[in-house]
Amino acid sequence: MFDCSKVISSRCAALQPSGIRKFFDLMEGMPDVVSLTIGQPDFVTPWRIREAGIESIECGKTYYTSNAGAPRLREAISRYLLNSFSLQYDPQHEIIVTIGGSEAVDLAIRALINPGDEVIVHFPNFVCYQPLVELCGGTVVPILTTAAEDFKVTPEKLRAAITPRTKLLVLSYPNNPTGGIMNREDLEGIADIIRKTDIMVLADEIYAELTYDGKHCSLASLPGMREHVITVSGFSKAFAMTGWRLGYLCAPAPVAAEVYKIHQYGIMCAPTASQFAGIEAMENGLHYKDDMVAEYNMRRRITVSELEKIGLPCYVPHGAFYVFPDITVSGLSSEAFAEKLLYDYHCGVVPGSAFGPGGEGFVRISYAYSVNHIKEGIQRIGKMLSDLRS
Repeated sequence: MFDCSKVISSRCAALQPSGIRKFFDLMEGMPDVVSLTIGQPDFVTPWRIREAGIESIECGKTYYTSNAGAPRLREAISRYLLNSFSLQYDPQHEIIVTIGGSEAVDLAIRALINPGDEVIVHFPNFVCYQPLVELCGGTVVPILTTAAEDFKVTPEKLRAAITPRTKLLVLSYPNNPTGGIMNREDLEGIADIIRKTDIMVLADEIYAELTYDGKHCSLASLPGMREHVITVSGFSKAFAMTGWRLGYLCAPAPVAAEVYKIHQYGIMCAPTASQFAGIEAMENGLHYKDDMVAEYNMRRRITVSELEKIGLPCYVPHGAFYVFPDITVSGLSSEAFAEKLLYDYHCGVVPGSAFGPGGEGFVRISYAYSVNHIKEGIQRIGKMLSDLRS
């Protein structure tokens, strides 16, 4: 019998499954689990946005759009980025609508990385960057960030990580899982280094709208940085549109042209109904995100307060919708902590080790849930800690 496993790409076979998904799978079928794992808004996509998608189908708009996305949507994205973050991108040549922010990240890495190239990635961080780099034959050079430094990339650590083979720096702020942000002053220190190099930066800004203390600053808006930066974002977090799978990539025209080729061959275009929903979100729905951010901000304060009550020290997040408490007081590894909490106390969190180097000793808790749900989950964590102490 033919052993089909022999034909699998060695790079693909070497990839490890997502540490986040492992715990989602473990929770399936378990009764009474209070999950604090999901990085997804618990809000339903606002009705007017849903209605725009539905109407597009009912009106027979079930055709392909242009590969780069419907012109009206790209124009709306361009206006939004200019008005919200002082980013200037030509909608015709520098914006590509993608299947969520995830495709945009994949496209950016594939368009830039050759075998042997080095990519600097800060950790703890979202799980996708290292595997995507490795699939291209690139090498990830880690920068470890700490709670003592507010989980920020410092100029000193960046300089130490750069080598002649460095092609790309990934900056993912506001950050998943830590909730850390980089303000304008922080980014200026990074920009001062990058301007003197040929290094590109992948700025994953999917949580840009979820910033609680001041306004998000986009790296590409700083003087002399536009040609160095690929900006990635989308509709999933700000507009509660995760299942619509709608994102976008913005880059200088020469880079965008190469990204476009990969997108054209691999995807064709983002779903048409999702694009019409995105148009409504950008043109008439910006107030919805403001309402959701206010709710997340309230939940953020409650989550940190409840964790402090049960004796878990916690960096106060300034963005996204996660907290990253230190669980070393438990005496358990992050994975053992998460497994014991799930099996014995029916509460789900994600071990910090799933987010790469520097994540051990922490767990990620999402506050994209109702206040009562959050309090019940943290109460179960508190019960486990109490039992461990006794």
